[in-house]
Parts: sequence; structure tokens; C-alpha cells
Amino acid sequence: MKHIFMDTNVVIDFLADRRPFSLQAAKIFNLAATGKTQIYISAVSYNNIYYVLRQSLTNKATIKLLEGLEELTEVADVSRDVIKKSLKTDFNDYEDAIQYYCALSIPKIDFIVTRNTKDFKKSSIPVLNPEEALALMSNV
Repeated sequence: MKHIFMDTNVVIDFLADRRPFSLQAAKIFNLAATGKTQIYISAVSYNNIYYVLRQSLTNKATIKLLEGLEELTEVADVSRDVIKKSLKTDFNDYEDAIQYYCALSIPKIDFIVTRNTKDFKKSSIPVLNPEEALALMSNV
């Protein structure tokens, strides 16, 4: 079983059905639903996901989607250490720094999945786009 850390953009692609990106994201989430992979999402992603989804959905519908997401994934804590490291990093995007250090705090993580792989150039964890992740996990 692969343990993957999912960046917020891929989760939003899936939940908001942002085509064509949602198709690959849905395949990854299906692997999690069938027990072939474990997806980790940072706790801080939930408020960002809520904010984006709430633009087009009711509060009740958005919360229902987040509840389903929580059941399908592991929520990775954003600790003080993660925040401290993120503040001192040279990542160009602070939110990406939080995602990275959150993923790094989970020893099981095999790779990070994001559509913005260039934002994680300095990652010591492999970073794959959804298509690359699916190709790798097709052997699972």
C-alpha cells in the first residue's frame, strides 16, 4: 500500500469536479476507497477546501463533502514544529511550505501528489503530479 500526501489543489479538483483534473484525482481517491492506498491531507487544507467549495455550494453541502473526505483520508496535524519550519524555509509559497513540512512529519509518506510540482522543487520526498502517481500506483 502506498501512503501519499495530497496537496490541497488535487483534493479541490476532486470535490469541486474541476474537469479535466478531477478525473485523475477521482481515480486516486478510488484507490483509497478500495484500500489500495492511504491518502493524508493536512488539517490546514480543510479550511482552504471549505473556502473554495463554499463559493458554489451551501454550507450544509460543503460540510457533507468534508465529512466524506475525512472518512476517506487521514488528517495530518499541523504542529508548531511544522509552522516553525515553514516560516524559516525558502519555499516561494507559504502554504506549500506548510504542506511539505506536514508531509515530512509523517514517516510513512511515499510521495506528495500535487498539480504544482514545480512549487516543491526542494522536496526531499518525491513529488508527482496525479498522472505520474496513478502510473506508479497502477502496479499496486
